[in-house]
Amino acid sequence: MGQDVASSNEQELSPEDQSVLDGLELAVERLHDADSEIASAALSYLVREVRSATSSMTSVPKPLKFLRPHYETLKLCHSLQDNSSVTKKLLADLIAVLAMTMSKPGSREILFFKKQGFISDLGSWGHEFVRALAGEVGAEYSARQLIEKKAQLDNEDLVGLIDEIVPFHLQHNAYAEAVDLLIETQRIHMLLGNYPSRPDKMLIDESNFRRVCLYLLRCGTYIADPDDLKHLRQCAFHIYERHCDLCAALSVALQLGDDDKIVPFSDRCKQLFDMADNSMRQQMSFLLARHRSKFEYPEDCEVDAIIGNNQLKVYYVDLGRDLDVMDPKSPEDIYKSHLGDSAFSRASNISARQVDSARANLAATFVNAFVNAGFCKDLLMTEDGNAWLYKNKEYGMLAAAASLGMIMMWNVEEGLTTIDKFLYSNEEYVKAGACLAIGIVSSSVRHESDPPIALLPEHVESSSPIMRTAAIVALGIAYAGSARDDVLDALTPVFTSSDVMGDVALATLSLGQIYVGTCKSEVASLIAQKLMEASDASLEMPESKFLGLGLGLLFFGRGERGDAMLEALKTIEHPISLCASVTLETCAFAATGDVLKIQKMLHLCAEHRLEPVANTTPALMEATVLPKTPKATHQSAAVIGIALVATGEEMGAEMTLRTFDHLLHYGEPAVRQAVPLALALLRISYPDYGIVDQMSRLTHDADAQVALNAIVGLGLIGAGTNNSRIAGLLRMLAEHARDPSSLFVVRLAQGLLHLGKGLLSISPFHADRSLVCKPAMGSILTFLYCCLDLKHTILDKHHYLMSPRLRLLYVK
Repeated sequence: MGQDVASSNEQELSPEDQSVLDGLELAVERLHDADSEIASAALSYLVREVRSATSSMTSVPKPLKFLRPHYETLKLCHSLQDNSSVTKKLLADLIAVLAMTMSKPGSREILFFKKQGFISDLGSWGHEFVRALAGEVGAEYSARQLIEKKAQLDNEDLVGLIDEIVPFHLQHNAYAEAVDLLIETQRIHMLLGNYPSRPDKMLIDESNFRRVCLYLLRCGTYIADPDDLKHLRQCAFHIYERHCDLCAALSVALQLGDDDKIVPFSDRCKQLFDMADNSMRQQMSFLLARHRSKFEYPEDCEVDAIIGNNQLKVYYVDLGRDLDVMDPKSPEDIYKSHLGDSAFSRASNISARQVDSARANLAATFVNAFVNAGFCKDLLMTEDGNAWLYKNKEYGMLAAAASLGMIMMWNVEEGLTTIDKFLYSNEEYVKAGACLAIGIVSSSVRHESDPPIALLPEHVESSSPIMRTAAIVALGIAYAGSARDDVLDALTPVFTSSDVMGDVALATLSLGQIYVGTCKSEVASLIAQKLMEASDASLEMPESKFLGLGLGLLFFGRGERGDAMLEALKTIEHPISLCASVTLETCAFAATGDVLKIQKMLHLCAEHRLEPVANTTPALMEATVLPKTPKATHQSAAVIGIALVATGEEMGAEMTLRTFDHLLHYGEPAVRQAVPLALALLRISYPDYGIVDQMSRLTHDADAQVALNAIVGLGLIGAGTNNSRIAGLLRMLAEHARDPSSLFVVRLAQGLLHLGKGLLSISPFHADRSLVCKPAMGSILTFLYCCLDLKHTILDKHHYLMSPRLRLLYVK
């Protein structure tokens, strides 16, 4: 039967194919000839036929098909050859090519035989062969690492092949394959060298360095080992620097940060600035200013002023003048209540003109500050004397005075002149608002007079609680990301002499924002000690969760460097330790796309509140089961943590959207309430129609907290975009709002949507989303954690906690 099939296949061959088949079979037979010249001629014929067929492969070449039955015969013939003969090496090359389609999966016979053949001139066998060989080289290297983990690896046989494969790939525009092989074999430094055959020519030149570096940096998202990631970024930095693409090199240097102990970040920056001309220096300065870098370049005062954001107010006002948006807007210009067509809307408009509601005035204060941010002119605070200020009471007066800081934002000289008179007011709340305004107006601006550190420390130990609180928060706003030790000295007395949990929690938050991502051991010790010494009653307060957030910000983006502090938190026998651990762990791996951390957070979200949480102490288990236990804030923190880890990687962010759908359907109340905030975190100031529609549905959820958070989420997604779709949704929500709390939150969202009349953004990402501004992300997290308990924070007397978010505004 088999002979009949074979004979029928032979009959189907064309005369040309039959001629090729006969020639190949005859050559295989002659390989066994005793005459070495005949055997050599037969081998040359086989090599010539296979090479000509594999040079351009769109399907399996016919010579490879015809030689399939003879694969084992050729291997046997190879084993009988003399090891020192040239024929054996050439036959090994031939068998390596045949192994592409004939070897067993996982046998790595391509590599096995190629090592016994000629290593040079790989390209003569075709591009597909080089790709297949590169794949087996990477697999072999990984296998050796697993087997000889503790022994010294000897990879000289692989290095020779790599030195041939990588130049071939680069010459033929296969940059991805070249970089993948170097990453797999941990030889990424080879990209900095020259061609082995041409020592005078670099592997990476002007024609390909941008594409190679772009792929190299994108691969960094999927590299788990911190050392490998550091080496990858160092390589990209040196390539950019060598080819004088200094802005791209600076972007990579910002990604490296202070992880490189050999060359500090400041030295890298100075080296790049010294190489650049004046126009390039200015461009690099704007990148550093956007990133809130604390680097200084005293050699050029103009450049240093740009880095310190001293001219930001000028650029911003010039932009507004060019776009003709300098005229101040009133809150009603944002509300557009006259567009409402329902009877309820018309009735509420009439009543609003007759009655000044305290909450409505507070909302108008915030909306006025948001929409006129940075323009130094509005219709409530700067033109009407103090009339609007005294239409509010207590905390409303505080917010009104603080809003001046946002209206005068970045304009330190004029702003301080306007704010100064309120520091001498007889009202404690007005003075506290002025303290906050000083912090906001000075935020991100490195001014020579440095007014916050001169004016605020004296109020940190004030006898007035509201003055203490305002001064503590204002210092965190003014010096976010600066890592200044004099500010630490000003806030340390709060930890050593104060037993008020509210003050300690806000001081922790301020220090976390000032030292964000620095792993400052002195600050970490202060916070951890306070957590351990605090009583259970004080840890039950709503502000106590800021202790964990401040600690998390300290290790923001530093990965495994937070592990020691995680171990220390396990010794605290209170449920807050679990919330702090979740916050710290997710902050440490923020924007990394780490799948294992996301899975761990999902596991926490899936737990039932009445079930004991895994890996906890008996005391913590008992506290978790008791009915008096507060809401499962660790689950809410885990939901936000999922978005925080995934937000830096586009594919991971898309995948988490389905996960959040499942959490909305099956999650606990604490989980569901955090989902709208997590969705917003994925798309800050970057409206996505799918997420906007989902948020719109959630604004009508049966759970009031979910609905309120969805409204806030709409404001965050559309912040500074003037998005007409979101504006229409918010207007409809305001028109039909029956609950004062809902209306207040809608007004805040409307103000955020029209932030800076559409010229500002609160997105922490920049440089094509390759960089995340740590102070900005810390501010967003502060606001999101406030929204986890709206009733006791923003909707209560702590609405001024929104102020830390005000400083992360950027001109688009």
